[in-house]
Amino acid sequence: MEIIISNSSDKPIYEQIAMQIKSLIMNGTLSAGEALPSMRALAKDLHISVITVQRAYEDLTRDGFIETVSGKGSFVASPNKEFIQEEQLRIAEELLEKVAIIGRTHGISYEQMADILKLFFEE
Repeated sequence: MEIIISNSSDKPIYEQIAMQIKSLIMNGTLSAGEALPSMRALAKDLHISVITVQRAYEDLTRDGFIETVSGKGSFVASPNKEFIQEEQLRIAEELLEKVAIIGRTHGISYEQMADILKLFFEE
């Protein structure tokens, strides 16, 4: 599992870790039951504090992406279809917000943007 940390990102490191692990789970790279690196091992690999990795794992557990078994480690949770769909919708909303800003900024009409979206959606 490869996690890339950007020091120039406006997102905190724990959030970067959590987002990348979520992405690996949602795209099927990590499957249900698969073990994640221990917090210490991941912290050592990334040259960051264990507390930072712990925060990322806590967020992933809270969101239902991973389960932590005391003394055994952290594992990818069984997929929660509703939550995954909700997460994908959130990502789509963020991207569509960027599209709307570009459209307004550059004088592209809503109809033109809707037509483009419809084209991509029907592919």
